[in-house]
Amino acid sequence: MRKKFDKTVAVDNVSFEVKDGEFVILLGPSGCGKTTTLRCIAGLETPDEGEIYIGDKLVKDLPPKDRDVTMVFQSYALYPHMSVYDNLAFPLKMRKYPKDEIDKRVREVDRLLRIEDLLDRRPRQLSGGQQQRVALGRALVRNPQV
Repeated sequence: MRKKFDKTVAVDNVSFEVKDGEFVILLGPSGCGKTTTLRCIAGLETPDEGEIYIGDKLVKDLPPKDRDVTMVFQSYALYPHMSVYDNLAFPLKMRKYPKDEIDKRVREVDRLLRIEDLLDRRPRQLSGGQQQRVALGRALVRNPQV
């Protein structure tokens, strides 16, 4: 994959495959193209060259909403007016999941991340580590492809 911004090459000839269940980290100095690579995978940027597959599906021309990708942001991006439960449930509510399925998935994630006792709290009532787990849970609750 290749991505340029005007004359600046942000990502040059990046190619990798991640198998199901693998954990991959993009590591490098500031400005080396990590974020641009992830933005291309998520559909927030369009690569100038190359193809992007998620599973067996070519997704280069799919909009972000159709790629089944979630992200956890450095700033956590939690909704301050919502409880932890509602923050976790929000992506499923937006996709119109049934209430019982939402509750089942939220309960699975809260046990996995050991945040069961925090479900009624607001983000401002949480430590930084707890906020980070809620943000991670909001991504995991969807069970995304990426």
